[in-house]
Amino acid sequence: MTSGDGGRERPVPGNLDVRWHAGWPSPKHDPAPEIQVHRYDTDTVILRQNKSVHYEAPFMFLLFGAERALLLDTGATEEERYFPLRSTVDGLVAEWLERHPQAPAGYGLLVAHTHGHGDHVAGDGQFAGRPGTTVVGREPAEVVEAFGLKEWPEGLGELDLGGRVLDLIPGPGHQQAGLVFHDRNTGLLFTGDSFYPGLLYVQDVAAFSATLDRLLAFCAANPVTHILGCHIEMTTTPGEEYPRGTTYQPDEPPLQLTVGQLRTLREVLDAAEGRPGLHPSDDFTVLIGG
Repeated sequence: MTSGDGGRERPVPGNLDVRWHAGWPSPKHDPAPEIQVHRYDTDTVILRQNKSVHYEAPFMFLLFGAERALLLDTGATEEERYFPLRSTVDGLVAEWLERHPQAPAGYGLLVAHTHGHGDHVAGDGQFAGRPGTTVVGREPAEVVEAFGLKEWPEGLGELDLGGRVLDLIPGPGHQQAGLVFHDRNTGLLFTGDSFYPGLLYVQDVAAFSATLDRLLAFCAANPVTHILGCHIEMTTTPGEEYPRGTTYQPDEPPLQLTVGQLRTLREVLDAAEGRPGLHPSDDFTVLIGG
């Protein structure tokens, strides 16, 4: 954080000038690596699984604090030979530690999740037995215990990585163990599959609506620079998304969304009045009960 007007703290800016790799016309001939690595800043890394490896192509996030790092989500593929997440993370941690020789011995890694669906937790096993590593479970009770969220699904929590604090916002509705992370250093809000440029699956309308209200209230009271979900499924044509299972998306919009677009989600959800089916907008489509 840097000091702003009147002594207020404002988030440190980062770099989202990136073209995300979106697969290849022939997946088996894709020359790109299995994981795209983009450094938002020196302490924040955004990872994307190649669509040629798995059509879901989820995003993952690696955040470094003074005492430990946080990996948010582990992708859609279990086997490291097809999806080398562990070795990629180990390499990034080693690079960071080289630049920070003052870091404590046994620098830790916390592996957590935006929610418990399989395309976000498949790589958990790659971190089994890794020294200094804790992998948070994917069930609501495990999330509540790990982060001390005693008022779940209400209330907020905090996670301190050592000089880097994240706010934790309960986020069920898409999936019962959903959790939203807000990084105070960068102002980034990590919303998982609750909000991203794509098809938003709402399994529990009441829970999703309550989550949305919590997020909007939080955004009104705290600096949010960008909202980062875990997929891109829309095209650059307003209201048009790629079909599920697409492995090549050459016409993608950016990953990042805004608080204004989050307000639009509130409007779309209100207009839907809980009716099952598709409820489109320019930047995403809400699917209730799908």
